[in-house]
Amino acid sequence: MNVESILSDLIRIESVNPPGGETAVAMYLKQLFDGYKIPCEVIESAPGRGSFIATLGEGEKSILYLSHIDVVPVSEGWSFKPFSGEIKDGFVHGRGALDCKGLVAAEANAILTLAQTARLQGKLIFAATADEEAGGRMGAQYLAKKHPDKLRADFSVNEGAEAPVSIKGKPCHFIGVGEKSPSWLRLRTKGVAGHGSVPYLPNNAVVKMSKVIGALAGYKPRVILAPEVKHLIQSIADLTGFRKEVTEKNLEEFFHSLEDISLAAYLMAITRMTISPNVVHGGIKTNIVPDNCQAEVDIRILPGQNRDYVLGELKPLVGDAEIETIQYSLPTISSTDTTAYRLMVATLKEFLGEVPVLPSICAGATDSRFTREMGIPSYGIGMMTRQLDAAMKASVHGKDEKLDIESLRLKSDFLVTLAKKYLGV
Repeated sequence: MNVESILSDLIRIESVNPPGGETAVAMYLKQLFDGYKIPCEVIESAPGRGSFIATLGEGEKSILYLSHIDVVPVSEGWSFKPFSGEIKDGFVHGRGALDCKGLVAAEANAILTLAQTARLQGKLIFAATADEEAGGRMGAQYLAKKHPDKLRADFSVNEGAEAPVSIKGKPCHFIGVGEKSPSWLRLRTKGVAGHGSVPYLPNNAVVKMSKVIGALAGYKPRVILAPEVKHLIQSIADLTGFRKEVTEKNLEEFFHSLEDISLAAYLMAITRMTISPNVVHGGIKTNIVPDNCQAEVDIRILPGQNRDYVLGELKPLVGDAEIETIQYSLPTISSTDTTAYRLMVATLKEFLGEVPVLPSICAGATDSRFTREMGIPSYGIGMMTRQLDAAMKASVHGKDEKLDIESLRLKSDFLVTLAKKYLGV
């Protein structure tokens, strides 16, 4: 079976989270691996919430190939069926092709290939986990807490790298070394219910919330250039011909000089805490003054920031609104001064040529935070593509998600070569 067929099969098994239903995907992988007599198992944190783990080879050295098998919901307006898994015109079509079943398929195919063609001198672990899209509690976090020895390795390879970009007409690729983390909050304002025909605005909970949201929108976060981020931005500045040392003072000037707006937005996001009020609920009827309003706010913090930092920044903005934490974890980062990182860079260049490969910080969050908390250096890979298709990148969590077969095969071949180089054959 080839890698695109595996991805097609995975897409057709709907594992939208919520509610999840990842066990069906895990059982598909188990049946596939059983056919090759590779030791494997499905571990459920709850009924239907299964993760898949397999191991190949034995020895002192070890690598963990990590990915997740749940996907986000689909919206209306797709030009093809979101769960068709159709292979057409050089692409595999469907939800999860890029996030993250493409990586699941590439890792699975790499291990199946190695099982048939090589005898590894170390251990390769493959973990395809549940629940990443909802925080990982039922998947990678559960495994890290309940079955840490099944994940423990010298280093981990997961998703999490920024997608490659074109700078001055030349491709630039990334390896993820760290990530911001979510500090999601629910805010509540209270008022006094009354008849909408005689409104007294200070009693209107929605009006109160609108002022809070306005204050959040006007928040000016402090710019922070962590060493890894400073290196990344300076490298991009050099490639673009900015010809200045990038500092906190001229950072905005550099961002405005970039032609790639999405690249500028990404770099901006990894230099500060970000606040995005994304969900608001208030009121029950048009003619009733609302006495309660809730807003859910997506806050992402940088390495070195924590819950106390978030609350210290927000309390002056939200007034007497109540604050409840929905989800929180600490940001994590892995060193670039490791054999694993250098090997990944060198291996990537073998496939893509002598292109810039830079360390990146993920603006979102991945399951790598759980492996880093276990002490496992963890690195992210992204779209290993020669096409640099901006529309394909925009389809992650969006409409018409698809992945070209060439990139999928390239990623699988990279993973095969990386395992051979580190573990030996």
